[in-house]
Amino acid sequence: MAHRVTLIPGDGIGPELTAATRRALEATGVAFDWDLQPAGGDCIATEGTPLPERVRVSLRATGVGLKGPITTPVGTGFRSVNVALRQALDLYANLRPAKTYAGVPRPVHDVNLVVVRENTEDLYAGIEFERGSAAVAAFRALALEHGGRTFPEDSGLSLKAISATGSRRVSVFAFEYARAHRRRRVTAVHKANIMKYTDGLFLEVAREVASTYPDIEFNDVIVDNVCMQLVTRPGQYDVLLLPNLYGDIVSDLCAGLVGGLGVAPGANFGVHGALFEPVHGSAPQFKGSGLMNPTAMMLSAVLMLHHIGEGIAGHRLERAIARVLAEGTHVTRDLKPAAEISRGVTTEQMTDAIIAALEPAR
Repeated sequence: MAHRVTLIPGDGIGPELTAATRRALEATGVAFDWDLQPAGGDCIATEGTPLPERVRVSLRATGVGLKGPITTPVGTGFRSVNVALRQALDLYANLRPAKTYAGVPRPVHDVNLVVVRENTEDLYAGIEFERGSAAVAAFRALALEHGGRTFPEDSGLSLKAISATGSRRVSVFAFEYARAHRRRRVTAVHKANIMKYTDGLFLEVAREVASTYPDIEFNDVIVDNVCMQLVTRPGQYDVLLLPNLYGDIVSDLCAGLVGGLGVAPGANFGVHGALFEPVHGSAPQFKGSGLMNPTAMMLSAVLMLHHIGEGIAGHRLERAIARVLAEGTHVTRDLKPAAEISRGVTTEQMTDAIIAALEPAR
């Protein structure tokens, strides 16, 4: 029986990476019933929004989505489609594995860890108020009344809200993931020494959850310290559990440890299903170049295969990707040593090589 999956090509380089990944997925022999749902900047002219309601409807119906990157304007324009989807579908846990593969240019360390990021709260919830607004004035007065001090009147304001409920469910996800994948340790990352009522609450709840998983080691570390430790001794970490903003930043640091965002997959899990997407952006300046690295998108698809019960195909596809990366001939220019950039192949050629490297289905 074919797996019903919502396919969101994205914009910028998204459509070509999505097409390449779809080819690789279908080459595994797994049957898919794709529900194609465009989203992103290109939809504004035709539908008045980068995130039409039909996309949400499809994802709720299928319960599984594969998404290419979508452009998020900086400073102005529409808010992030990625954030909107996570909030609309309550995709509260963001999973970002960071794993070194032979052949990928990277720093000296071998890395195999997983970032679990809370996905719906914190500063990324989008509760913001513009400089000069009545809301900012009201919050200034409230801060003075209840906190004994306030902030400059020409401030913009973002609210950082972290709940016990949100912290508990993402903590449970992290420990359940660690147990299911035979990971030995969960490390909560925070700034509870400074933000005692938000990060402090996150840490308190993580500790409570940890006490119910005696088979999983638990510790915690301050976010600035973990950044230094990841660069110097990443092998001490296994599963990192973080609030939303820190999780976004630290997961990109971890991607740098394994060769960059081009090899960084991502997945979002929640109440209404799961959405799989690469960590990197849409790089609109390279749209249509045909030279972009499909690895992150394909590794995200590997996570999807495991999620839908096609773990054997997932392992086959990951091994094929690893073979092509290790061999180093049929890879895009960003995966080549500096002296060999001109020898990089196209997205389609790398996809062909990965398909050719697939082990026969048994």
